[in-house]
Amino acid sequence: MGIVEGAFLGLVQGLTEFLPISSSAHLAIVGTLIGADDPGAAFTAICQLGTEAAVIGYFRKDIARIISRWVQSLLGRVPRTDPDARMGWLVILGTVPIGVLGLLFQDSIETVLRGFVVIATTLWLFALVLGAADRFGAKERTLDQLTWKHGVLFGLAQALALIPGVSRSGGTISMGLLLGYTREAAARYSFLLAIPAVVLSGFFQLFSEVHDGAAVAWGPTIAATIVAFVVGYVVIAWLMRFISTHSYRAFVLYRLAAAAVVYVLVLTHVLPAFNGTNFG
Repeated sequence: MGIVEGAFLGLVQGLTEFLPISSSAHLAIVGTLIGADDPGAAFTAICQLGTEAAVIGYFRKDIARIISRWVQSLLGRVPRTDPDARMGWLVILGTVPIGVLGLLFQDSIETVLRGFVVIATTLWLFALVLGAADRFGAKERTLDQLTWKHGVLFGLAQALALIPGVSRSGGTISMGLLLGYTREAAARYSFLLAIPAVVLSGFFQLFSEVHDGAAVAWGPTIAATIVAFVVGYVVIAWLMRFISTHSYRAFVLYRLAAAAVVYVLVLTHVLPAFNGTNFG
């Protein structure tokens, strides 16, 4: 994979990370179609650092306030029931499931679960979940009503994104809608919740690659990360405006269409049923 391919995959990452359509699935599919093969879990995790930098930049004021109040709650200067301090604790709590499951099932995540039949199946299956959640969710709760129980459920939904095709934002947004949160509240918490998980995963993969002495394509990876940051920032701004007046129906239809296309590509042997790179 060269720098041009890496930059293109960064574009794909930036466009798809925050939309409920699964960036990891798109990276695997597009990477294989352009001849770069599935970039793999390590490339994906490091590239996601770019999009998470976009989240931090976009929500920088909220994040700074949450961290400040959380630290003050540790020092006893503000009560732990303070909304921002409480949000800090809820983000930490919601990060635990994906951290534990990611470590326990790391081998499967990087091999078996990256098969294209799995990706196609999760694309349409969770399209139905998102559609049902958006259709039947009450959409009344705001983030100041977030409970500890709901924080855990959001975290479990985020952990499902370890399977390509589920979508980190799609899983957590669907859970939020099912729990009765507004579209804006579910999306905002989804983005905040992703920060520690993605940043820790990215640096863990980076450390692992360096420690193991693996041949890392640093040029393409860095190019992808930079492009993902720029494009991701634009997409966040657009999505937060879009969902204030629109449903998620367009994303549901897109996921169903994408799943159908992947099945056809697998049946015509354009894409392998399983990822040859990781199964060889």
